[in-house]
Amino acid sequence: MVEATSCGGVVIFRGKILLLYKNYKNKYEGWVLPKGTVEPGEEFKDTALREVKEESGATAQIIKFVGTSSYSFNTPQNTVMKQVHWYLMMSDSYYSKPQHEEYFMDSGYYKFHEAYHLLKFSNEKAIVERAYYEYLDLKKRNLWGSRKYF
Repeated sequence: MVEATSCGGVVIFRGKILLLYKNYKNKYEGWVLPKGTVEPGEEFKDTALREVKEESGATAQIIKFVGTSSYSFNTPQNTVMKQVHWYLMMSDSYYSKPQHEEYFMDSGYYKFHEAYHLLKFSNEKAIVERAYYEYLDLKKRNLWGSRKYF
């Protein structure tokens, strides 16, 4: 068994959530959140921001940590136990450009209920739900989008 750590972001702009569509060799892989592997010596927050930028082209700011998800998958050589650290992030535009080298064929910002139903994995649905309710709470308290929170 191998352990791996990734970090990612739930990126929100004007109430909509950024998703990426992955399609590998014309095989449906599904809609996912941007995330990726921590590089040696890299802080989790830096990984999350770098992966969001690399995979989606979106520029974002971290608002707060929203939780961790864990899952496992098999490779021909091993079973991988993966832990993902997630951050609520704010973008300053709807701009996104999927990273084709990683087989992301589409990207976009979706309303919460759309994003929730598009997402392929239940652990990502749970993180989106938690992050979105954090976003709504910050918005209700007039902290979203203000520099007061940073």
